[in-house]
Amino acid sequence: MLGFTVSPVQPPTLALMKAELGGVTLADASDDDVVRIEGNWYFAPHTVMFDHLTESPTAYTCSWKGACQYYHLSAGGTEVSDGAWAYPDLIAGAAERVGRDFSGWVAFSPKVSVS
Repeated sequence: MLGFTVSPVQPPTLALMKAELGGVTLADASDDDVVRIEGNWYFAPHTVMFDHLTESPTAYTCSWKGACQYYHLSAGGTEVSDGAWAYPDLIAGAAERVGRDFSGWVAFSPKVSVS
């Protein structure tokens, strides 16, 4: 008998990141499913509620990430044109620069509450 009790190891709790518009959750992710790039939080595709996003025809190409896909947002009676974006096909070297493959991950404009 050791004279003391050993508590089981508790796994660390992961913080949750959430993107909300008009009181509606657009994305909800653990730390493992978000990455911060140039001041924006990008959410893994499986954490995004795509029923609130509609593809936009707005074109933009980033010199180091590649072609951007913009999305219009509609949630809780609020609409935001080009309020979200993703890079579906990254340029070679982009994932290495960030430290993970973020192709298809979605970021939101400042009009969306991300916390």
